[in-house]
Amino acid sequence: MQNGNITALHIARVKGTPSDPVDTATLIAGSGIEGDRSCNPENTRQVLVMDQETLEKFDLDPGQIKENITTSGLDLSTTQSGQVLFVGDSVTLELVGPCVACGKMDVIRPGLLDEIQGQRGMLAVVINGGDINVGDTVRIEP
Repeated sequence: MQNGNITALHIARVKGTPSDPVDTATLIAGSGIEGDRSCNPENTRQVLVMDQETLEKFDLDPGQIKENITTSGLDLSTTQSGQVLFVGDSVTLELVGPCVACGKMDVIRPGLLDEIQGQRGMLAVVINGGDINVGDTVRIEP
């Protein structure tokens, strides 16, 4: 089991614009993050989780690659689809697969697309919703 905490939260309200940093976010079971453009029960890309350590490795700021939940202390590169991310006491997300880097990475910095390939975090769907906050504990179990 891996343990860590949330270092940043972001909501992407409008496609093509920067994500908004927030201290608290409401996750809706089966849909995603309230107010986020990816909040949709038919979407399997509801939430993007990224670790702070990888962002720092690429000299990126939280939210810059459009992740919703930034964590510290979790090595997301070792996680797999089907694993569960527990946030705080009651919120759970199921990891559904890695987020494949796209051409938007090269808009951030030329060459970033190739550099970050395979390390852009994990996509998840919300199993049990509720409010989450910066500083909340997170853990991943098989």
